[in-house]
Amino acid sequence: MKALILSGGKGTRLRPLTYTGAKQLVPVANKPILWYGIEAIAAAGINEIGIVISPETGEEVKAKTGNGSRFGVKITYILQEEPAGLAHAVKVSQSFLQDSPFVLYLGDNLIRDRLQEFLAKFQQQQLNGLILLHEVKNPSAFGVAKIDDRGRLLQLIEKPKDPQSNLALVGVYFFDRTIHQAIAEIKSSPRGELEITDAIQTLIDRQYNVQAMQLSGWWLDTGKKDDLLEANHIVLDDFLETKIAGNVDSDSQIYGRVEVGKGTQLINCTIRGPAIVGENCHLENCFIGPYSSIANDVTLIDTDIDHSVILSGAKIVNIHQRIVDSLIGQRAQLILASKRPKAIRFMIGDDCKIELMS
Repeated sequence: MKALILSGGKGTRLRPLTYTGAKQLVPVANKPILWYGIEAIAAAGINEIGIVISPETGEEVKAKTGNGSRFGVKITYILQEEPAGLAHAVKVSQSFLQDSPFVLYLGDNLIRDRLQEFLAKFQQQQLNGLILLHEVKNPSAFGVAKIDDRGRLLQLIEKPKDPQSNLALVGVYFFDRTIHQAIAEIKSSPRGELEITDAIQTLIDRQYNVQAMQLSGWWLDTGKKDDLLEANHIVLDDFLETKIAGNVDSDSQIYGRVEVGKGTQLINCTIRGPAIVGENCHLENCFIGPYSSIANDVTLIDTDIDHSVILSGAKIVNIHQRIVDSLIGQRAQLILASKRPKAIRFMIGDDCKIELMS
C-alpha cells in the first residue's frame, strides 16, 4: 500500500499569503497542514508516500518536509508541471505508484477520523475504490455523492443545482490499479483538467466495486482565510496540551491550555488558552486570546491578539487595538503609530511592512 499526497496548485484563495509559499505549508496550531496528512498516513502503517509538487512551490515543500525520516516514512517527490487536475496528478505519478493500491490525499484537507478503519474496509473487501464523504450544509458548492443503502457509490455530481444528497466528497480516496485505466479513458473537463470524479464515475459505469463511507468526525478544508482560522480553532480545541518550555516572568499570567516553546520569553503578558506560542519568540506587554497560534521567531510588543494565526518571523509592535480573526504572513511587520478603532482585521502576506497612521 502506498500513498499519494497532492501538494501543488496555486492557492489562489489564500493570496496574498500564497504568492510566496505553498498553501499546504501554512500552519494550523503551528504545524504545516501538509504534515497532518503525512502523520495520518504514517499512523495507518503506510510508509511509502509520494508528494506531488508544483514548479512554483515544490522546492519549499521539499526543504521544509524533507525525506520523511521525521515521520518514519519514505517520501518521493513528483513534479506536476501544471495544475491540470487531480486525475492528472495521479497520471504523472504512475511510475511511483505502479500497480500498488494507494490512498490519494489532498494536502490542504484535515480530517479527525483515523485512516485505519477505512483502509481495513478497502483491503478486506478488496474494493476497487473507496470514497470518503461528509455531510455539508451547502452541497451545491461541492462534488456530491449518490449512494445506495449498502454504501455502494452510484453517481457523482459536481456542484449540482438540485442536490440529491448532502454528502460531499472529502479529499481522501482509496484506489487499486484499475483507476489508471479509468484515467486513461477520460477527457479533459470544460475547465481543461482531468477530473478525478470523472475517473471514479468511469469505474462505477464499468461496474467496478466502488463504495463510500462517511466520516464520523470533522472535515476541514483550509483553502480560505476563515476556513484556516476555523481549522486552527478546532485543532487547538481537540489536541493542545499545556507545555511551558520557555521563560515566563512573574508578571505574566497563563490561563487554560497553553503551549510555550523553548527559547521564548514572556514579559508582562497574559495568555488565555487554548493558544500556542512557538520557539524563540519575544512577547512583551501582550494579551494573547484563545484560539491564537504564534509561530517561531515572532516578536510581539504592546499587542493584543485574539483568534488569529501569526506566521514565523513576524513582528507586531505598539498595536493597542485588538487584532482579531487575522492571518499574518512570515516576516511581516505591523507597526501602529497612533490610536485607532477598537478592533482591526488583517490578512497580510509574507515580508510585508504595514504602518498605520492617524
